[in-house]
Amino acid sequence: MVMTELTGERTKVVKWIQGDNFVVRVMVDAIIPDFDPSEPCLEPRTVRFLDDVQEKANRRLFAELEKVGEVYVKRPA
Repeated sequence: MVMTELTGERTKVVKWIQGDNFVVRVMVDAIIPDFDPSEPCLEPRTVRFLDDVQEKANRRLFAELEKVGEVYVKRPA
């Protein structure tokens, strides 16, 4: 399989990672491709980063999560 690098405008997008009673708001790099500007795309390294953040969320590593994004915890009403 041959991987080609996307060309286009670089931008930042918000991605949400969900834990059991919390979410993490993470800003990541994305590309608005020249061939289809309808939606930003993520590069493989960004997807791997988000997978890593999800793993940290699954393990409830809040100190690590706070280094990469904003953590919002659901509190009882």
